[in-house]
Amino acid sequence: MSRFRLAAEWAPQGSVLMAWPQPDSDWAALANHAEPTFTAIARAILAEQDLTLCVSSERQAVDLQQRLVCATDQGRLHTVVVATNDTWARDFGPLALSDGAEWRLLDATFNGWGNKFPADRDNAANHALHAQGALGSLPLESDPLVVEGGALETDGEGTLLVNRPCVLNPNRGNPEPAAERMTQWLHERLGAERILWLDNGHLDGDDTDGHIDTLARFAGPEHIVYQACDNPRDSHYAELQAMARELAAHTDGNGQPYRLTALPWPDPVHDDEGNRLPATYANFLITSHSVLVPCYDVAQDDEACRVIAGCFPQRRVQGIQCRPLIHQGGSLHCLTMQLPPGAVPDG
Repeated sequence: MSRFRLAAEWAPQGSVLMAWPQPDSDWAALANHAEPTFTAIARAILAEQDLTLCVSSERQAVDLQQRLVCATDQGRLHTVVVATNDTWARDFGPLALSDGAEWRLLDATFNGWGNKFPADRDNAANHALHAQGALGSLPLESDPLVVEGGALETDGEGTLLVNRPCVLNPNRGNPEPAAERMTQWLHERLGAERILWLDNGHLDGDDTDGHIDTLARFAGPEHIVYQACDNPRDSHYAELQAMARELAAHTDGNGQPYRLTALPWPDPVHDDEGNRLPATYANFLITSHSVLVPCYDVAQDDEACRVIAGCFPQRRVQGIQCRPLIHQGGSLHCLTMQLPPGAVPDG
């Protein structure tokens, strides 16, 4: 097992990584609706820490510097010209590992959630960032195993929470026996001492096969926040109830039942064709001093913010309208990847 562990999201951060929609991506048709959400997230991050932003051109970099940066945020926005297929930095961004004194970055392989979508540029983005000095001087190591950041949830103390149908899905193309190889990798590469496996949990409209960051999140080593469903008539009810029972059966590192906090179930959101979209409040982002909560212009938004505020009493909670994002299958946490201290451009 590695002495380096996957760091918790509440560990010290040097920056947050995002990728602005590129002109040739399928965000183009949604630009007018989605850009206010991207802008709100970027400004919320810049209000308290650095933001590393993948952009398509120097012209776009200049434009975003002018649009996003306030007088008090000078020097916090780092724009880097890097080609990407999409904007989901959580899944192609580097994983931050720490041994308590040093940091390093791990670049796992990204295949577009089982080759559902093109991912060649996304899979090359971390090395492009590193080559341009955008990740500072921290070492970046590549790994052939296919896994996304959104599929991994950690308490930073050696416990990982993962959804089995996602990380062991054959479409990731990892070597067989998948369960044995993945378990070994989580122990050896991410420093996991305990792995909490879930067998239930999925959202309609989700392309990831059940990323854990849409379902259940650590709020501390003894506390898990999860997306509940309390409507027996909803298609998600049985599976999310089963997931809640699985979480209740798990114990923390001290052998005690977890403190579990249920998030309210948002009213259904559909696209113009009537397809259900994957709205979830579990897809929040923990920054250096705040928690940014995705909202969907539904009745439960305020309650979700109140519940999450109770889970993070030392942090400011800010709701951000993310309804446009779920039209592309993701939400706030999916757009972002926290970077550790030192993973910022020199100077």
